[in-house]
Order: sequence, then structure tokens, then C-alpha cells
Amino acid sequence: MSGFELALSRAEDGAVRSLFHDDAWWRDLLGFTWDLRTAHGLKQLDSAVSERAGQSGLSMAMIGNASLVDAGTEHWIQAMFTFTTDLAHGRGVLRLVRRDDVWKAWTVMTAMDGLVGHEELTGTNRPHGGAHGTDRSQRNWAESRKLKSEFTASEPAVVIVGAGHGGLGLAARLGCLGIDTLVIDRNPRIGDSWRNRYDSLVLHDPVWYDHLPYLPFPSSWPVYSPKDKLADWLESYAATMELNVWTGTELRASDYDAASGQWSVTLERTDGTTRVVRPHHLVLATGVSGTEPNIPEIAGADTYAGMLCHSHGFPHGHDFSGRRAVVVGSCNSGHDIAQELYERGADVTMLQRSPTYVVSVASAAVPMTGVYDESGPPTDVADLLGASFPFTAAPEMHRATTAAMAELDSDIIAALEKSGFMWSSGIDGTGALGLFLHKGGGYYINVGTSELIAAGEIKIKSGTEIETFTKSGLELSDGSALAADVVVLATGYRGMLDTARRLLGPDVADRCGPVWGLDDEGELRGVWRQSGHDGLWFMGGNLAMARFYGKFLALQIKAIEEGLVGDASRARPAL
Repeated sequence: MSGFELALSRAEDGAVRSLFHDDAWWRDLLGFTWDLRTAHGLKQLDSAVSERAGQSGLSMAMIGNASLVDAGTEHWIQAMFTFTTDLAHGRGVLRLVRRDDVWKAWTVMTAMDGLVGHEELTGTNRPHGGAHGTDRSQRNWAESRKLKSEFTASEPAVVIVGAGHGGLGLAARLGCLGIDTLVIDRNPRIGDSWRNRYDSLVLHDPVWYDHLPYLPFPSSWPVYSPKDKLADWLESYAATMELNVWTGTELRASDYDAASGQWSVTLERTDGTTRVVRPHHLVLATGVSGTEPNIPEIAGADTYAGMLCHSHGFPHGHDFSGRRAVVVGSCNSGHDIAQELYERGADVTMLQRSPTYVVSVASAAVPMTGVYDESGPPTDVADLLGASFPFTAAPEMHRATTAAMAELDSDIIAALEKSGFMWSSGIDGTGALGLFLHKGGGYYINVGTSELIAAGEIKIKSGTEIETFTKSGLELSDGSALAADVVVLATGYRGMLDTARRLLGPDVADRCGPVWGLDDEGELRGVWRQSGHDGLWFMGGNLAMARFYGKFLALQIKAIEEGLVGDASRARPAL
């Protein structure tokens, strides 16, 4: 640690080689780069350290004791540390491995926690709360909150589109940094994006992985959250965190003035009134997949006499008894809807066009053991440990973990394959993680559908595509046909950039780079970081990723608002 601190304080020849192994990694989350960056290998590490040498006021200190971890093919020494500069403070995780009888760094992660002089309004910085006296300008808390939430006398610095877990969590982060933020959502109530989905929907990740910032789920919360319970929690979260949310509100027009660094955003509410607000920052928090259903164009769809819908519009509470249903798609939504149709009395066939990674809920929890579980460390520590492995580091560990989970699930995998289901181990054998990082989905965490498929209760038609609709069903590319009274297209969504294109127009969307998927350094593209268009940000990820990475988006906005860093999209220096 002393050597790393010295190398970042002043450049010295040979410092990197003396500290890092040849294949080492340094992942920095804002701490020294104002971006999410990863350097891999001595050449990139030397460049990264040299660029950042000369840090003013830098100091580093260990947190507690180091520990020896026995995992994978070699042991490592693991330690956590703090760092401060004149500008920021943060924490990091260091791993050393021994090769050729020398201990050197294998992975280092540095992550900003806060800006010096601009700390969060939490803990010892929390507001006082009392207002007394005869001066009526000193309004009580409720009156002040009402004025603030309506923005009648001020403009929000940030407008967030989408009041899901990502948008609300980011608004809470910004609020605790003193940034006036308005969240809008087209639904009548906060949480409706969950309430309005198919009835059997339950989160597939355990509760200790899914906490929101500042306000964890209570200890009585079920391990896997039912969608209506989560919807109500989001509504109560917004109230408790005093977030400024306008429901029943849609973005109708927008324009960005580069000279002033300000948006002009026209909002329309359900009562027909419009309001123009002028924030510095606009955030699309509409989910990794965006809001635009991916509906394939299939010949003959206009001649089909049955019920045809995308999973987005799958109806609530219908009785499908005796009806023949086909679900097109075999990932999470496809499986969940197939199970729901079965439970409502339908004769269900799943049309599987390509192999799918399937893992049981119990096996999916294996990589979280000791980190995200009932006896694990505090959530903020678990987040640091999880993020301290760069996404593309140690793929052999991910493959080994995926193989171990498949061994645990060997019986159900064998039964699935016997039924005709095409099972896959994911991209290069890395299971759900690789699929999520590259595609935002493409897998199923089994909560019961796999057993129905294995038993033949839900039938499988695999390795074929829809050639055309007929009046009574489907003709497939392998020459076979399926009679169907109901067809549900569980074919996903087109992505956040398509949502930006619809809401903000092609000129804005075309200035943004890709959103999601890994860049050449192994970091996710366009999300939680500069988008390519000044003042426009994308917020996404599952509950855990949104909780952790939303902090870095909020800190970037705070730094821009305080004049600590510019808002111009900058070309990244080569590593």
C-alpha cells in the first residue's frame, strides 16, 4: 500500500513492475479518473499510474487486518483500505497473490465514496428538522416539503425519467448530496411498473442482494420479493426519503442549450396541464432494456384470429382454461408467463428459438455465499467486494463456478434436455453473469417452470422459428405447425437508447454511444457515466447494481454542479 501511494504521488520508473504481477488489474470507480475505468496488464497499468501520478494530498490506510482467502486455483491475501485526496475520499480492495515466491498485486479497486467539503447530508450531517418562531416565512416541514416538491419557486437541477428502483435510488443519492431532483413517471402510482406485470412475478434474487440505498428491507421481508410487495415498498421508499416524484407525468418535448448547459423539458400531466422545467441534467432511468417492446415482424400476424400480445401487455387475471397457448421466448419472462398460463388452465407450449442458460434459485445463490447472505458483511462492504473483481477478470473462476452450479443442478438439466429443451452454459461458459453484462438478459433462474417442462406439463418446441401466422396458429421454419388460441411474444425490449430516441429524438440519441454491453476495458458502456451527450445520463441495472453504481452517477453530477469537473464529453486517454 505504501508503494502504491508513493507511485501515485510521484512517477518512478519500475514502480508498477515492483507492485503488480504481469496480468494484474486496477479498476477505478471515479477515485482517480472521473470515470469507470479498468487497466489490465503492466503496459496499461504503467500508463494509468503515470497519468495519475502527482495526486495532491494523497494518503492511504488499511482497514483492519488482511485475510488469506482460499479460492480458485491460488490463494490470495485480501485487504480493504481507505484513500483521500484533496478532492475526494473513498475505499478500495487489494488482492495479492504469490508467484515465483513473490507477493504482488493481482487486483486493485479504488472507488470514490464522497467529495471533500460536499459530504452527504446523512449521519452527523443530517438536517436539524426544527423550525419555530413567529416569522411565517419559517414554514413547517410539511409546508416546505410541498413547495419544494412542486418546484414553483425553483428549478430542479436534475430531472429523472422513471420512478422504478433505479430512478428512486438515484434521486435519494442526489437528495442526500443536496441536489434538487425531480422524478417523473407516466404511471398513476409509484410502483405501477411492477404492479402492472404478470401476477406471479417474483424477484429471482434474494432480499439481501436487493436493498435500496439508505433504507434496507426489514428483517421480516421474504427472501424473494413478490412484485406487488416490491411496488408498495418503492412507494413507501419515495415517501420516507422525501423524493420529489410527479406521477401521471410524461416528457413531451425537450431541447438542450449547449451554451448554458441547460435543458428545456416540457412535461404533460394527466390533467392535461403542461409545465416547462429547465434542469442541467436529464437522466433516463427506464431500465436496462428500455421501454420499447421488441416485437418481431412476422408474416400473417394480421390474419391470426387468436389473442396475440407482447409480454409487456400480458393481461391480468384472465382464465385460460382449455385454451392452447404458445409462449415465444425462453428466458425469465418467457418461463414465468408459461408457468402463469399453465396455472390458469392453459395447454402451454414454449417455443425456444436458441439455447438458454437455466440455473436453480439455490444454485444461483452459491456465488453470493459469504458476501450477500443472512450472515454476510454489511451491504456496502459486500458491494465493494463484489465490484473489486473487474467484470472480465478471472473468467476461469466464473466458468468454474458455473460448472459447479450445473453439477448441483445436473438432475433437472438432464431432465430438461430429455424433454427437448436446449440448455446452454452461457457465453464462454460464464452463465448468467456474462449474459447479463453483454445482453442484459438471456437466461432463466428457475422458480418452478423447469420442473413443469421436465414433467411434460409445459411442452417444448425448440430450435425453430415462426415462419408465418395462420388464422388458427403458427407455421414453423421446420415445416411443423402449432395450433394456438393465445400467443405471447416474450421477446424482450429494444434497449435504453431506443427509449432515448423516442423521447428525445434521433439527434440526441445519435450523439450517445452504445448503452450496455462491455467496452474495450471491460466496463459497461454508456450507463452511470458520460453518455456522449452533455447533460444526458442513463441509469440502469438490477437492484444491486443500481444501488452501488448509482452513487457514482450522483457524485459525477454533484461534481459538475460544484464546478469540480467539466460536463463536456471527453475523449478517454489511451491506456
